[in-house]
Amino acid sequence: MTAPTSLSKKKKPFWLILLLNIAAMAVVGCIILWIALSWLDSWTHHGEYILVPEVKGMSYHEAYDRLHSEGFAVEISDSVYEAGRIAPGTVVEQNPKCDTKVKDGRKVYLTITAFSPKSVTVPSLVDVSVRQAKSVLEGLGFKQISIENVPSEYRDLVLGVKASGVRLSPGARIPVTSRITLEVGSGVDSVMDDTEDSFDDSDGVTTDLFD
Repeated sequence: MTAPTSLSKKKKPFWLILLLNIAAMAVVGCIILWIALSWLDSWTHHGEYILVPEVKGMSYHEAYDRLHSEGFAVEISDSVYEAGRIAPGTVVEQNPKCDTKVKDGRKVYLTITAFSPKSVTVPSLVDVSVRQAKSVLEGLGFKQISIENVPSEYRDLVLGVKASGVRLSPGARIPVTSRITLEVGSGVDSVMDDTEDSFDDSDGVTTDLFD
C-alpha cells in the first residue's frame, strides 16, 4: 500500500469560499454599474447644456428662427392684447428665461401680443347687484365699465347691459376692449320724485285749461 502523499491539496474552508464568491460578485456588480452609468451619461448628455437666448421684443417669426436654429422646440403658451403699445405678434414673455441652462431640444414657451382683442362670453347680469356685476366683468377682463341709473324701485340692481351702446343678450361674445354700460335701478325715492314731477306737470296743464 502507498502512504498518503503530503502533496495533496487541503480543502479550503467554506467561509473562505463564500467570502471569495461575494467579493467576485461585488467586483462584477461594480463593473456593470460603471458601464450602465457611462452609457446613461452618454445617452442623456449628462453635464452638457446650452443657454436659452433672449428673444423678448422679437417678432414671433424671428424668435422661432433663432430658437429653432439653436436646437430648441418652440410653443406659444399665451397671447395678450396691447392696443397701440406693442406691435402684434411680438414676444413679450419667454419661459425658460434668458441665459437659463437647459438640455438641447428643450421646449421654450412664448407669450406674444395678439393681433386682435380677446373675445369673451358675457353671462346674464340682469337681476344681480351692481357690485357683483362689476366684479364679474372685471374678472373677464373688461376695463371700461360705466353705470347708468334708471328709474326703478330696486336700488343698485342691474336691469340691463349695453356694450358700446348696443344692448346685450345673455351669452353674447364681445371683445374685452368694449365699453360696458350697466343700467342700474336708482331706488324708490327716484321713482317717487319722477311720479311727483309728472303730477306737477299734469296739474299745470289742468290749471291752464281752466284758466
